Amino acid sequence: MSIILWIVLPLAGLTLGWIIRWLYARFQLTATEQFAERIKHDAIKEAEAKKKEILLEAKEQVIRERNQQERETRERRAELQRYERRVVQKEEAIDKKTAQLERTEQVYVEKEKAFQQREDTLSKEEQRYRAELERISGLTSEEAKALIIQDLENEAKHDAQSLINKIEQEANVTAEKKARDILVTTIHRLATDVTGDVTVTTVTLPNDEMKGRIIGREGRNIRTLETLTGADIIIDDTPEAVVISCFDPVRREIAKIALEKLILDGRIHPARIEEIVIKVSKEISQKIFEEGEKVLFDMGIHNIKQEAIRALGRLYFRTSYGQNVLQHSKEVAIIAGMLAAEVGANRELAKRAALLHDIGKGNESDSDLNHAEIGMDMARKMGEDPRIINAIGSHHNDIEPTSIEAVIVQIADAISAARPGARKETLDNYMKRLENLENITSGFNGVDKAFAIQAGRELRIMVNNETLTDDQTRELAKEIAKKIETDLRYPGRIKITMIRETRITEYAR
Repeated sequence: MSIILWIVLPLAGLTLGWIIRWLYARFQLTATEQFAERIKHDAIKEAEAKKKEILLEAKEQVIRERNQQERETRERRAELQRYERRVVQKEEAIDKKTAQLERTEQVYVEKEKAFQQREDTLSKEEQRYRAELERISGLTSEEAKALIIQDLENEAKHDAQSLINKIEQEANVTAEKKARDILVTTIHRLATDVTGDVTVTTVTLPNDEMKGRIIGREGRNIRTLETLTGADIIIDDTPEAVVISCFDPVRREIAKIALEKLILDGRIHPARIEEIVIKVSKEISQKIFEEGEKVLFDMGIHNIKQEAIRALGRLYFRTSYGQNVLQHSKEVAIIAGMLAAEVGANRELAKRAALLHDIGKGNESDSDLNHAEIGMDMARKMGEDPRIINAIGSHHNDIEPTSIEAVIVQIADAISAARPGARKETLDNYMKRLENLENITSGFNGVDKAFAIQAGRELRIMVNNETLTDDQTRELAKEIAKKIETDLRYPGRIKITMIRETRITEYAR
């Protein structure tokens, strides 16, 4: 019995515990469901309140937008009514103007008819008067017109020539004295030393055995040197000397210096020649840039692009009639600055244009244009002032100068080139220039003889006094001057003197 009791009692305890737990879980579930129901009910009420609030705001927004739309519609309607009133007013004004124009047109048509009738009447009267005048004078209208035109033409030519003579006389009286004063002052102040710089093309050798070393085995050394420098190395029978020939002065200078270094070094073979030529080329390139910068610094000119600096530096190795072109450009710039200061022109612009006037000679590329045209293109690409471009192109009268600074550059260039000792030329070229100058007058009627004097700076022409009058002689001088400017190239200017004289010879026996 006790054993059964010990078995039943635990089972009863477990059963009772399970029942209690089930009842507690049931109670908890009921409470949770009630809480969830309350939350759901509150959420529904809150959602309905939010819904009413949103609907109310939406209605208010719709009312505001509707009011705004109605207001804009009223404004547009009022504006359209104003436009309609303006259009109506303009149409009424146009109708009034159209009616007025129609009335005016009718008046003009009537006047035109009256004028046409009057013109016909006057034309008939004019024909009658002309016929009467032809009958009285014995000349036709064309003959009378030609006679009047001829008289007027002769009178106009005479008056024009008289006026030209008067202006030239007044200009000569005032301009020559002023020009003389300016030139004397400029030359007095000029202190630039320019010497005749002749490009050296001969290299002295220590002995004749060096010629064979320069030529090398089967001529490989001389071929390498000529290929790298672009110059011709001439080895002839001249003792202890080698001649370098090349049209490019920079390449000729590179070849000269490289050959001198090879002779001093003693090691002459293709590899060493290539090394020396590359080194000398770099040195010459640096020297070109330094010379360009130096002349710009000396002249106080700034804002020049590097290609212009290099072109100026290349002028250091170029000569013209024995005159170093870079020193010539510097001298022209100094003279131009002095002349501009004397006459009140733009001094800095004149100096800049004068320094760049021969920059075309320093161009590295080959071109069939003359140096003035090349210089104009270079200056235009560098963005220079149009007056400077014109001064570069007109310093040899290839184009017309358009500013006083361009004329000053012409004058300064002529002064620098014509200065005694500045330039030299061969006798053959000198004689040929004088012959061309004398022969250019052979095609003009009335010229007896022509003589080029003062080294070709003056041309004296003897004319036939029976063929030409004084006025015609003056016109002939101008035509010859234009012919010389067109056909010949010359430094400075040429003075033309016309001589027309009457000689009477009589013998007393």
